[in-house]
Amino acid sequence: MTARILLIEDEPSIAEVAGFALTSEGFQVTWRTLICEAEAELTAAPCDLLILDLGLPDGSGLELLKRLRRDSEIPVLILSARNAELDRVLGLELGADDYVTKPFSPRELAARVKAILKRTVRNPPVINKIDIVPNVGKTWFEVDEVRATIQFHHHPLDLTCYEYLLLKTLLAQPERVFSRAQLMDQVWSDPTASFERSVDTHIKTLRAKLREINAALDPIRTHRGLGYSIHVCDDS
Repeated sequence: MTARILLIEDEPSIAEVAGFALTSEGFQVTWRTLICEAEAELTAAPCDLLILDLGLPDGSGLELLKRLRRDSEIPVLILSARNAELDRVLGLELGADDYVTKPFSPRELAARVKAILKRTVRNPPVINKIDIVPNVGKTWFEVDEVRATIQFHHHPLDLTCYEYLLLKTLLAQPERVFSRAQLMDQVWSDPTASFERSVDTHIKTLRAKLREINAALDPIRTHRGLGYSIHVCDDS
């Protein structure tokens, strides 16, 4: 089935280049120039991935991303002329799956889109629900790989794609210390295009969401100079 991509970009020349690169790879591309048009399009017909410019005539692309992440996990690739590290970090922290700066390589853009779609297509495992550490103490976490959700103390976590993949990676091997580079290799489709601060940023937001459920626990542990690990159950 052909993946449908919604491109939100107000510069026709850039939209033309991006659209041609993506349609050449077999994607179906719908182009909109305004946030209001894009929101109407998303309501009318679902799409598989959103390519989002940040500076749009009727508002900020980041504000649209915030609204989307309240109830949607649609993959989002930011395509922006803003190349400062702060803009990249903010975009990723708000839930973007990737960040590409202008000017860009059309072939690289298409490759990044394919990588995101490949990563977000989830094949149901044999077991629907799994406890990360069965039969050992009182397990705090439960992963549902079919629905790509994680519960903490029986409360579902509202996670972005990267937060989900990071937490799932840590939970797969409790107490193991993962370096930032190892986490990037496991979670990011193209680790060389990201930076280690992205891991720290997403760990910070993960911790905040865990504290919202139980402020007394801090299962994600920082090992200075090494990386991160996770503790998953009650030792009592």
